[in-house]
Amino acid sequence: MSERTRWGILATGGIATSFVQDLKLLPDAEVVAVGSRSAQSAQAFAGRHGIPRAYGSWRELADDSDIDVVYVATPHSAHYAATRILLEAGRAVLCEKPFTLDLTTTVELVDMARDRGIFLMEAMWMRCNPSVLRMVELIRDGAIGEVTSVHADFGVAGPFEPGHRMRAPELGGGALLDLGVYPVSFAHLILGVPEHVRAWAKIGPEGTDENTGIIFGYDSGAIAALTSGMLGQTALGATVSGTQGRIVVDPPFFRPDRFTLHREGAEPEVVELPRDGLGYLYEAAEVQRCLREGLTESPLVPHAVTIQVMELLDKVREQIGVAYG
Repeated sequence: MSERTRWGILATGGIATSFVQDLKLLPDAEVVAVGSRSAQSAQAFAGRHGIPRAYGSWRELADDSDIDVVYVATPHSAHYAATRILLEAGRAVLCEKPFTLDLTTTVELVDMARDRGIFLMEAMWMRCNPSVLRMVELIRDGAIGEVTSVHADFGVAGPFEPGHRMRAPELGGGALLDLGVYPVSFAHLILGVPEHVRAWAKIGPEGTDENTGIIFGYDSGAIAALTSGMLGQTALGATVSGTQGRIVVDPPFFRPDRFTLHREGAEPEVVELPRDGLGYLYEAAEVQRCLREGLTESPLVPHAVTIQVMELLDKVREQIGVAYG
């Protein structure tokens, strides 16, 4: 690798725009190419962001050997196809969450990356956020004692019109994959894989979930109560409670700037770590660190975590009766 990490961007939507904006805050990052299924869209995106090369297909982007890593920013229904093309071409990949639509395709991509010795990471930015990392450190150091419960919610107001991707099962629509992945990932980050999973959802006319509740149970006695929905705006908050205190994470809990530590017998402590940019630069910096060190997976977002979270999402989906495709 050169001193600067050369990024390719696959897709040209809003999240791709946000990611490119944050990459500009990293002095050792350079966006050198963008690819889209439309040459016109790729060229327009390249023009807006000063990107030197634009490709009208994913394959052309994948075949560009002057790229160190590609960020996949398509809707999640296309994550598998896009990432597979890139891995086949030997490109390192940072793929947006949720990694794919199901466990089978997630495991397939992870196995492909491992077999070929190629870096692959899910873009779960929450796990790279400085405030989240500090919170986890405090919990592991016993700041609130043994964790007894986790609460997290992610709901948006909607309503989404018929035909919107959030209502389309063929696009992986519904609240679970788009929004619920965050509360599920948050609970997993704190408590790991639960021994018991229970879920219920209100299902919309297209067969996708509109309002979903999830309970994780752990043999330790801990529980996680998680919700996601697209019928009403929620607080976007999270709380981790323990035998000796609790931590309340400021909204949005998946991209926080601060949290408050409540210890028994002490005044609340506000821990503030203002984020830079929109919050994407931390996962990008982690990718670049891993590439410099020759790693094929990140210790912050390891393959095992991506697989475990997807397996939980599959279990929830089975219980609520949602099928994609």
